[in-house]
Amino acid sequence: MKFGISYSTPYHGIDPDRITAYAQDAEECGFESFYVPEHIVLYKGAMVGRYELPPALPYLDPLDTLGFVAASTRRILLGTGVLLLPYHHPVVLAKRLATVDVLSKGRMRLLTVGLGALPGEAAAVGADFATRGRRADEAIDVLRLLWEGGEDGVAFGGEFFSFEGLVQFPRPLGRLPIHVGGSSPAAARRAGRRGDGFFPGGALTAAERAAQWEIARSAAVEAGRDPDALEYTRTGSIDITPEQVEALARQGVTRIVVSATADEPSARREEMAAFAERFGLRDQPTSP
Repeated sequence: MKFGISYSTPYHGIDPDRITAYAQDAEECGFESFYVPEHIVLYKGAMVGRYELPPALPYLDPLDTLGFVAASTRRILLGTGVLLLPYHHPVVLAKRLATVDVLSKGRMRLLTVGLGALPGEAAAVGADFATRGRRADEAIDVLRLLWEGGEDGVAFGGEFFSFEGLVQFPRPLGRLPIHVGGSSPAAARRAGRRGDGFFPGGALTAAERAAQWEIARSAAVEAGRDPDALEYTRTGSIDITPEQVEALARQGVTRIVVSATADEPSARREEMAAFAERFGLRDQPTSP
């Protein structure tokens, strides 16, 4: 099992020293990866499920934040949880992601993309909320096409994006995986058809999660892909027990992402250290 840790700026704050300390503590404790979420804009009445997001919640740009974190760490992998893919132009996004990967020496390895749940956020960036799923599918294809293209250029003709002869360097340092997040059957199918992994969210029952994981695996088979190559990431609490981790592993989970809950820095470090001790994180091989 791999273990990541998330940093949510609405909860943990936007102070740069705090972000640096959090990431360095996580790296020292042996966590595999560091995740940052995204919202581009909020507004009054923005609802995620039954929860209203206060419009003044501070969300830093995830890729800028991960680039900042990369400069103060050496090993920890960088992830988004999730990046709202339909709200980014994939040609620009491909450049930004490759840049973070190159400057971090190949650590932009846990890009997780989702569709976004706020119609007003889609409208703010000129994206049609109803077609954002198809837009995301094309964007994934464009990202990979640009990253794998050579000096002769690549072409794409789709419903949302179209170009010919584009050349974009530098490339990421090796293949840059794309994980798919979401809490719907459609997200699970997208993960199986196009993703390198599935990171479901939402308040789902155990049966619903099992069904979605099976949808992802079946979709991979239908697309001629290896379902066993899919990574399966889930969230967990910082006080998760070894028995609970073993139960998740039996469900096929390969990575668990937690978040520190303590506000005071020394207490937060103790939380991370206790987690690391419980699962022997400092004894595991480091990467990349």
